[in-house]
Amino acid sequence: MRILLVEDDPDLAEITALGLRNESYAVDVAGTYADAEEFLRATPYDVACFDLGLPDGNGLDLVRRVSHDPDLHRPRRTLVLTARDAVADRVAGLDAGADDYLVKPFHFAELVARLRALGRRGDERGSTLRVGELTINLATHQAWRAGCGLDLTAREFSLLRYFLHHPGVVLSAEELLEHVWDAHANPFTASVRVILSRLRRKLGDPPLIVTVTGVGYQLRTDHE
Repeated sequence: MRILLVEDDPDLAEITALGLRNESYAVDVAGTYADAEEFLRATPYDVACFDLGLPDGNGLDLVRRVSHDPDLHRPRRTLVLTARDAVADRVAGLDAGADDYLVKPFHFAELVARLRALGRRGDERGSTLRVGELTINLATHQAWRAGCGLDLTAREFSLLRYFLHHPGVVLSAEELLEHVWDAHANPFTASVRVILSRLRRKLGDPPLIVTVTGVGYQLRTDHE
């Protein structure tokens, strides 16, 4: 899952982004309204977390814009993350189009739980995803094949999670780079291929993730 964190407090942004990356999320950080616009023009995010009090604009305006501005990629889900705790502010944020509203200061564990909930919205499978022999627990970051535990790094888990959210779909290297890596990733490196190779090796035989020549990669579903 790729997340845009819009936060003008550099210390809070840094510690929050670090924590989320440790939870295997790909995170881009924008400290201003203008930076957030630039990210949203370039990247389709799974979740965008918007602070409202930005130095060069109102984050609430950005929440409204992403729902209708054709120049901006609309995130699949939006979360307002702000110190404004009045009921009127919460109502305004949700009415503007936000899917959730979390008041600062917050416990990091609650933020992660809310992100998991947003990721599951519209998906009745809950915290556990199963495709054929593969099972992952989104809350504990554990993964199994046919009941045998898999020792995965955070990046490998994030990559596998994305495949399990899209079983049978052919995913290009560019799409994987957009959703599993963040803006610091070099699109000209072999990062996807290297991590995918390690993940395939850990998944074992017969192969579950196959290469579709000239197109991308696919998680097979015929082992169900």
